[in-house]
Amino acid sequence: MSIRSEIIGFGHYLPSKVLTNDDLSNMVETSDEWIRTRTGILSRHIAQDETTSVIAENAALMAIKNAGISVQDVDLLILATVTTDNTTPSTAAKVARNLNMRAGAPAFDISAACSGFVYALTMADNMIRLGQIKTAVVIGAETLSKIVDWTDRNTCVLFGDGGGAVVLRAKEGKGDNTDTGVLSTCIFADGSMYDNLKTTGGVSTTQNAGVVFMNGKEVFKYAVGSLSQAAETAMKNAGISKDEINWLIPHQANIRIIESVREKLDLPENKVIISLDHHGNTSAASIPLALSENIANGVLKKGDLVVLTAMGAGFTWGGAVVRL
Repeated sequence: MSIRSEIIGFGHYLPSKVLTNDDLSNMVETSDEWIRTRTGILSRHIAQDETTSVIAENAALMAIKNAGISVQDVDLLILATVTTDNTTPSTAAKVARNLNMRAGAPAFDISAACSGFVYALTMADNMIRLGQIKTAVVIGAETLSKIVDWTDRNTCVLFGDGGGAVVLRAKEGKGDNTDTGVLSTCIFADGSMYDNLKTTGGVSTTQNAGVVFMNGKEVFKYAVGSLSQAAETAMKNAGISKDEINWLIPHQANIRIIESVREKLDLPENKVIISLDHHGNTSAASIPLALSENIANGVLKKGDLVVLTAMGAGFTWGGAVVRL
């Protein structure tokens, strides 16, 4: 027998304000056609009064309720985000306080940009398999609108706010790829690409958050290869082939990147989950948001074999195979 991390609950939260491409055309020199044809994005949600902790808390509450457990059952909370409420303490600690988690249960942030949720899932899965905890809440939440330069049409059209969460619980399995739960994970980084996707500020450099800067050509080129590699590595580690998977959920950054990855993996269009059309790029929230939303609307079903793959600033990237 082998201990697996079964996903028993899903949740997501989106701010109520929706910013369409037409709305953006009144703010910067752009158009719906320009944005849609280059990115696949039609609209995105923008936080007004909500902070990242509020978004994360709401996503977590939905996941906990969906899992049918109590907050007091949670042994660990990990929040993947690059848009923290405060420099310190962690936003995860604030979420833990607001959820009224029991004292002593660890809570911490992970900063791995758009790969953050896969990184966080990997950490929680490892702790469960080691027997250190039994139940974990893993969240990806962002308020990227707070670090966007709204005068730069090359970046401001891309990003949105939102959050997604899962509840993981230890479960005994056979130890093969017929088990439910997290079957494999893999994470990577290449610091030599640091300057190609970053913010222009930080605590020890400019003493402010700065805004997003992106070398689009380098990001696109690296993203296609790394997203494909992470998916292939995760499938190899899980002992499955691409023909066995039901769904691929890639990081939702750009429809051209997603389409290139799909072609590289030789997957049919009807096996790829797309949510960036109405979410935009929500960084660490991208995958759990798409996961939860598509479970809620019945697209993803119990028993489905799902491959997750993400790449973000750092550069960081990673993948996972999950049987729902």
